[in-house]
Amino acid sequence: MAELATIARPYAEALFKASSSDVAGTSAWLEQIAAIAANPELQQFADNPKATAEQVVGVVAGAFGAPLAAPAQNFLSALLENGRFSVLPEIAKQFRALANAKSGSSDAVVYSAFPIEAAALANVSAALEKRFGRKLQVSVRQEPELIGGIRVVVGDEVLDTSVKARLEQMKVALAA
Repeated sequence: MAELATIARPYAEALFKASSSDVAGTSAWLEQIAAIAANPELQQFADNPKATAEQVVGVVAGAFGAPLAAPAQNFLSALLENGRFSVLPEIAKQFRALANAKSGSSDAVVYSAFPIEAAALANVSAALEKRFGRKLQVSVRQEPELIGGIRVVVGDEVLDTSVKARLEQMKVALAA
């Protein structure tokens, strides 16, 4: 969706410049609000011409679970006034990319068949940082269909050590 990326870029860059003193804090509330904004029912409500910007901000604040900071409210209001609420998840994605570029790190998603304990995740993170040669922001997602092992996605690089991948490799070798 190049169009969404094109629309989101100026908002992400402006927010990044405005929050240069507290990138981590801004990233935290932006990620939470983007997750809330990804809800299709909320997007439909925000697109309703009868719904005011204050009502939508109120719904988001209620779902947020805590009072929104003034910068978050202002940013949300600006998006709503410009009809760009639906672009919020893409804005968060591009903001995260800008923050990662500034800190010299990358996002890594570890897919695992089972939950990973904190100590094991720390060991995996250290090994992955050594393997990929950069600091990683690791998040974990469960995928029971992997059967065992992990699959790691860092940008466009994939490291797949799952049982499912090994079974696929054996299937191809036996069929050849």
